Amino acid sequence: MANRERRKLERSLKPHWVWAIAFGSAIGWGAFVLPTDWIGQAGPIGVVIGLLLGAGLMMIIGVSYGFLIEKFPVTGGEFAYAYIGFGRTIAFFAGWFLTLGYSCIVALNASALALLTKFLFPDFVRTGYLYTVAGYEVSMIQIGIASLVLIIFALLNIRGASFSGQTQFVFSLILILGIILLAAGTVFTKGPSLSNIPPAFHPEQTALVSILTILAIAPFAYVGFDNIPQAAEEFKFEAKKAFKLIIWSLLAAGIAYSAMILITASTMPWQELLFKISVSQSVWGTGDAIESYLGKAGVWIIAATVCMGIFTGLNGFFISASRLTFSMGRARILPDLFRRLHPTYKTPYMGIWFTLAICLIAPWFGREALLWVVDMSSTGVAIAYFFCTATAYKFFRWRKGTESEGKSRTVAPWRKLCSLIGMISAIGFLALLLLPFSPAALGKESYIALLIWVVLGVIFYGFNAKRYNSIDEKEMNYLILEKEEI
Repeated sequence: MANRERRKLERSLKPHWVWAIAFGSAIGWGAFVLPTDWIGQAGPIGVVIGLLLGAGLMMIIGVSYGFLIEKFPVTGGEFAYAYIGFGRTIAFFAGWFLTLGYSCIVALNASALALLTKFLFPDFVRTGYLYTVAGYEVSMIQIGIASLVLIIFALLNIRGASFSGQTQFVFSLILILGIILLAAGTVFTKGPSLSNIPPAFHPEQTALVSILTILAIAPFAYVGFDNIPQAAEEFKFEAKKAFKLIIWSLLAAGIAYSAMILITASTMPWQELLFKISVSQSVWGTGDAIESYLGKAGVWIIAATVCMGIFTGLNGFFISASRLTFSMGRARILPDLFRRLHPTYKTPYMGIWFTLAICLIAPWFGREALLWVVDMSSTGVAIAYFFCTATAYKFFRWRKGTESEGKSRTVAPWRKLCSLIGMISAIGFLALLLLPFSPAALGKESYIALLIWVVLGVIFYGFNAKRYNSIDEKEMNYLILEKEEI
């Protein structure tokens, strides 16, 4: 009977808070730190088309998420969905790789804050120089800044989902205001012009290659909308609203990303901008672009906006990573400490500490590690997307059938088609990342880090597999889904 103990999270999240968790997490720091990197890979219009196509594919994938959230409003998200569709071992596989995706993005946001500080206060940040990684200087000040913000947001998240949801909504509003101000500056100041945007695509490759290069990182760019299922158990509203929240968060994120790409590319001919960044060895090309037409005032506007993006990313993914590991702990595939709730705030605090411990490693590797981690994150998230859409695909039917064919399943040909497209998209994302001849293939460092994560997962599974697999099916259904029958 001890296995029957199933601790629950409190229902405290309002709809606009959940939207902010998804939107703010999807935008994060990437929309403000990476525009020049992406433009250099694909050209401005190549980036915009790739990102908007990515948003569209995420919306199609979101159809599966919306259905499964409504049917199974429990924390754990893709871990729970993979269990429903494919059983225990695959559930652990999906959950473990998604934990990688979430943890990577927490680390990325903290490292991005250190990067921003280096741009604003270069001399101060050089204090305590340690070494250089891939041409990037790492100092104790940078490590200290990134580590401090990680610890602060870990402590804030322990205080409860309600507090996190409120602050996330405020951060998201300020972020949107910052983008509006930057866009207004391009309209009402001299210099920025749409005539600076051509060539639309990278001149040394075809338009298709440019678009695919950006499309490959869509799982990273929009990861955040899938924070919604991680918080499903804490909804203070009907779970069927989740699908609309997913769509609106993705639409807003796609517009925000596109706006920042066009704002950056319009400041001066983008090839000239990239050359200028290269010559000056700038650590933040987007900041340079904004400063070129708004001066120091523009730098502080975008700095404040980046901070909001970083804070929403830290907040949202601390929530999701801790809820995911809590669900896995509740299913007894992770050690019991992961299913503990804080005695005062009733939050899965051990999952928060675990995420913090992993993320404190990233600041020691400098800016180049950001790009390595983006690839790792995209891989983990794409795997989770596949299992979610594949499970939804199994639930839907093209047409009515006999009882033996699964008459009880939902007849929804449009949703089944969306799930099929979602599955194919997830496989496509993985192929773009993992096939060596792909324009978006992982680098050697990303493969090494990915291998380390796989080994760590094997160790966790090895220590807990006997207990995990010995639990009765109905009991496991109850622990993961709060119902004995699926």
